[in-house]
Amino acid sequence: MRDEAIHLVDDDGAVRDSIAFLLESAGYRVVTYGNPHAVLAALRAGVSMSCLITDVRMPEMDGLQLVRESRALDPDLPIIVITGHGDVPLAVEAMKIGAADFIEKPFDDQHLIRALRLALSAAPRATDDHADIRRRLDQLSAREREVLQGLVDGHPNKVIAWRLNISPRTVEVYRAKAMTKMGAGSFAELVQMAILADLRFAPSLVPRDPGDEN
Repeated sequence: MRDEAIHLVDDDGAVRDSIAFLLESAGYRVVTYGNPHAVLAALRAGVSMSCLITDVRMPEMDGLQLVRESRALDPDLPIIVITGHGDVPLAVEAMKIGAADFIEKPFDDQHLIRALRLALSAAPRATDDHADIRRRLDQLSAREREVLQGLVDGHPNKVIAWRLNISPRTVEVYRAKAMTKMGAGSFAELVQMAILADLRFAPSLVPRDPGDEN
């Protein structure tokens, strides 16, 4: 049986205390850590965590490595990654290796609470759900698919914009349209759908920088 506590790691004490206060105010019991090694030590000691919430940028270990090592110790552990806008590619990669969700800073309190509730209640999607996701993907325009592919590949908006010869703002517009058509409530859910459906579009849809060949 899993511990009912939410385990939270962030090297910034003020941020850690703020998030802990929010979660406790919502009725959750919270255990906090100042560094990711303490989380791994707890898992190795047999602590069964209800959910782990981690920042991406930490001096001793980044969130991606923590997700990978935590999932190796507890494959069923729900993990929520909190990230700054510049860390989106890293957070996307975290989802590919098993994170339940990621939340971009700044976020409002209810966004985190909702993500936590979903992570705690999440169940694997059925095969029929996969087929439904594929049907939704088929409704996307060619440009929306190009943008979505770039996002799933972990590219920030400015890189996708450069490769498609459009503005970053236009990338955001196509991203929003893709979310609506896919029925995704968040960017994380959109990426998760694409990953579950094993999204693969033709490489030629997203032109490569000639320098990438070097």
